[in-house]
Amino acid sequence: MDSKKLRRTLFLVVMMFFMITVVVLMMNWELIEEKLGLGVRTEETTVSVEEPVTEDKQIGNDLQAFLQDETFFDSDTHYKSIESYAGKAVSVVMSSVAKDLRIMIVDNGGKLVSGFPFVVTIQGLGEYTDTDRDGIIYIDKLRAGEYSVSLNEAEGFRVPNTVMTIKVKQEIEYRVLEDIEYMMLTEDDVDASREDTEVREAREDADGTENTEFAASGENVKIGIDVSKWNETIDWEAVKSDGVEFAIIRCGYRGSQSGSLIIDPMFEQNIRGAIDADIPVGVYFFTQAVNEVEAVEEASMVINLIQQYDVDYPVFLDSESAGGNGRADSLEAEKRTGIHKAFLETISNAGYATGIYASANWLKERVDMTELSGYNTWLAEYAEVPSYDGYYHMWQYTSKGSIDGISTNVDLNLCYMNIDTSIDHSMGAGGYTGVVNGDTGNVPTGGRADY
Repeated sequence: MDSKKLRRTLFLVVMMFFMITVVVLMMNWELIEEKLGLGVRTEETTVSVEEPVTEDKQIGNDLQAFLQDETFFDSDTHYKSIESYAGKAVSVVMSSVAKDLRIMIVDNGGKLVSGFPFVVTIQGLGEYTDTDRDGIIYIDKLRAGEYSVSLNEAEGFRVPNTVMTIKVKQEIEYRVLEDIEYMMLTEDDVDASREDTEVREAREDADGTENTEFAASGENVKIGIDVSKWNETIDWEAVKSDGVEFAIIRCGYRGSQSGSLIIDPMFEQNIRGAIDADIPVGVYFFTQAVNEVEAVEEASMVINLIQQYDVDYPVFLDSESAGGNGRADSLEAEKRTGIHKAFLETISNAGYATGIYASANWLKERVDMTELSGYNTWLAEYAEVPSYDGYYHMWQYTSKGSIDGISTNVDLNLCYMNIDTSIDHSMGAGGYTGVVNGDTGNVPTGGRADY
């Protein structure tokens, strides 16, 4: 076969194959459309279903739904049930001082969640309920060891599906509790008329000979004031101009009825105002602790409040009655002394000078000062010359003082300690490195002197 006939034959074969292929495709076109999904649907059935919440937190087909979930980016948070998904998110914070466990249920803002009887399960011990609904479950008399804790489901709340562990200590350590802020309240959270009821024993013991005038000071003696919310708004520049050389400011108190830790509402304003006016400051805290654990809590609160400030003068524990009905008023002297020592040791271990404030009779009868002699003593006795025969480092000689810039009567004090005010004692600058506990400075022998 010549080349011309060969080409014609090949062409006819190709054309026949092509035509056969086209015919086959046309005969099976509907099947091909179905396989390839190219067909046009003439009927459409719509099924309405509830969009599920998947395990990866995608809500239905809404690709932006994760923006509505405030825990989406928290890889450690998973909730126990879909039913609780729409509730208020809560979490658990735990602490232990010694043979005890405090479990706090808090919201996203770090505030205690009150008003609900939350229940926790402690592995090996069982369930415990927040019966007073204050957001805190406290368990004491535990054996030392490691405990696993989980928060049970609670209606209306988003409860984390996690098991947490905490180590309960055998012996108390006088160290600041880092999570104490969860327990700190303001007066907006309590009935302050029932909680803030300290009674100045020195007023009851006053003999009528007190000097209410602004005493002269000198190189070895400084004149100062102590203030709290009761002194109302203070003009600290005027106070400075009137010759005040230091101020001891109340930072807070423990409620005499509930035992809550409460911030003095004027603390921040007072300490900032005094420091801005170049007046060296110290602080005091009114205690109603009934055991050493509570004393560590009180000390921890004080450190939390003052660590950002340059506190030159000591941190004092205000040891007084709360009107006779306070939760700590009936403590025996020996037990009260041990509790006070826990506070003082915790403050000291945090790097601050510390001491006790009390009236002369309180120091003689309600505490054992032989056990507290290593700390500074701030005596409150309203007399021309103190009758207290122990050592003291500061003397509050009247509660009826008058100072420019303060509209109320104010406590006046003399300080005999050598205080180095040239050092920045705020935590950011290295902490407190000034006065050493027990430094008697210029304290007169037996605590007596001519003033």
